[in-house]
Amino acid sequence: MYVPRLLAPPKASCFLFGPRGTGKSMWLRQTLPDAHVIDLLREAEYQRLLADPGLFADRLRAVRPGAWVVVDEVQRLPNLLNEVHRFMEEKRLHFVLCGSSARKLKRAGVNLLAGRALKRSMHPFVPEELGERFDLADALQHGLMPVVWDSPDREETVAAYAQLYLKEEIQAEALVRNLPGFARFLPIAALCHGQILNISNTAREAGVSRTTVAGYLDILEETLVGFRLHAYEARLRVRERKLPKWYWCDPGIVRSMKRAPCRLAPEERGVFFEGLVAQTIRAYRDYRKVCDEFYYWAPAESATTEVDFLLARAGAFVAVEVKSGRQFDQGWCRGLRAVAPLKGLCRRLIVCPAGPALRTEDGIEVVAFADFASMLASDTVWP
Repeated sequence: MYVPRLLAPPKASCFLFGPRGTGKSMWLRQTLPDAHVIDLLREAEYQRLLADPGLFADRLRAVRPGAWVVVDEVQRLPNLLNEVHRFMEEKRLHFVLCGSSARKLKRAGVNLLAGRALKRSMHPFVPEELGERFDLADALQHGLMPVVWDSPDREETVAAYAQLYLKEEIQAEALVRNLPGFARFLPIAALCHGQILNISNTAREAGVSRTTVAGYLDILEETLVGFRLHAYEARLRVRERKLPKWYWCDPGIVRSMKRAPCRLAPEERGVFFEGLVAQTIRAYRDYRKVCDEFYYWAPAESATTEVDFLLARAGAFVAVEVKSGRQFDQGWCRGLRAVAPLKGLCRRLIVCPAGPALRTEDGIEVVAFADFASMLASDTVWP
């Protein structure tokens, strides 16, 4: 069953990127049903255009002026973008250029349309899209990737995602020379979920060089399955810069990369919940512009005090701490009390899995994840 997505229909030509399995092609079929589609995932189509790129221009000449054209998996033939540029100018065609990575496009050094096409992102489901069907326990267990959600056997699909990613993303696009080495790296990178990203330590664990790990992490980020969260730094000297934290975009993907057993381990629940909150903020940043950017916060003078997320918009900040416990504890407020003097800070929130809303004497609010997601959806996270 098709689930309507939050991503707004395009009004102008755009690149549409998102991790493999987020439902980009399905969304495009529903959103632009009359578009002319060129699907490079179909091997016959790909081979024809690979052998004779001129056929692409012939196809576009047959499309009426001003119409929409969808090119799916555009990264497979980056040089087609030169013709896209030409037909945008000559016939005023509108394009959606869809793919799971911009890495190959950047590496090929091809024409990226000189800013004539916007860049948009498709994410895993957020609670607003699933409505009453959203279940937090299931989201932490299986994730919110549409390819998993639509599967009759979610556990099997979660387990298979890592191999799908390696085969259709990494191997098919020849993104690494040493595929077995990259495959060995993935479970180690999965252990970094929600952690400070120390490339030297990760390289030591993986048995490869630091530069190799740095390149592997770039691949994960550019294929959109993971992202770095940087520390908020206001006028700090270079020597004080803090390392970024690493998050995968979906709990199910983390479990797949870790080759984890069927059940979510109790010790995984906290970091998986934190990652889900991070990804929900990230999705609403892209879909609804709920913030300009977000960070984690840690003061230079303390190695143990931290706030999980700091949303920034127009010089104002909302601090968000994530706790997976069932009962409020004053210790949860430590980081939020430390960040209180930050100029522009207008709200402090603790997000927990469930429970009634609370408010401390000094104004810290405790909200359930469902309520926090609703705040993001309605843009009421800002007071």
